[in-house]
Amino acid sequence: MEFSSAPVLDYQNVSVYYDDTLILNNVNVAINKGEFVYLVGRTGSGKSSLLKSIYADVRIKQGKADVAGYNLLKIRSRKIAYLRRKIGIVFQDFQLLSDRNIFENLAFVLKATGWGNKNKIRARVHDVLLRVGLSSVHEKYPLQLSGGEQQRVVIARALLNEPQLLIADEPTGNLDTEVAEGIMRLFLEINKSGTSILMATHNVSFLQQFPARVLVCKDGSINETPIL
Repeated sequence: MEFSSAPVLDYQNVSVYYDDTLILNNVNVAINKGEFVYLVGRTGSGKSSLLKSIYADVRIKQGKADVAGYNLLKIRSRKIAYLRRKIGIVFQDFQLLSDRNIFENLAFVLKATGWGNKNKIRARVHDVLLRVGLSSVHEKYPLQLSGGEQQRVVIARALLNEPQLLIADEPTGNLDTEVAEGIMRLFLEINKSGTSILMATHNVSFLQQFPARVLVCKDGSINETPIL
């Protein structure tokens, strides 16, 4: 198999719209394979819109936008599900199904993305839970877990299909300092294994404690800034 050195995300002169409202203009961002990148900015500055544009939940109307080998300006609706298999998404508010245990939450995602073999599903769920340090919670329900444990399950869910890019929207925003730092270290471990990560955060201490590239959302544009 030929190795590709192309960025996992490549935006050139991109305009991001929410309905017909321009949110971000002339965005030029590239994220290479294996990179860790922070996305910062005030609430309402467009961070979430940028993240949503990456998995085709918010429209891009002009420019060049390639993610995991897909052209977002030309992608057809039936192909969006395939794009999302190559992107892991971690939300601040978990979005776990409360009426299903942890195994069923994760198995549901695998079945929805084409996995049919029960033994392979069980093995994959075990593997990702082990990776996030929660190998014994598969029979528990989300509300039986702490906030930090639920977020680890969400990260496990995002890893199920071995994504090229993991995007996280304020993943530690609802967690206390110690738990948040543990989640951050988990992200760094995942990144070291080769997964690119784009993380939106308000936690300035992370930028200082775990230095990486920083993108700033401000006044409808995105710029790179030196580490604080």
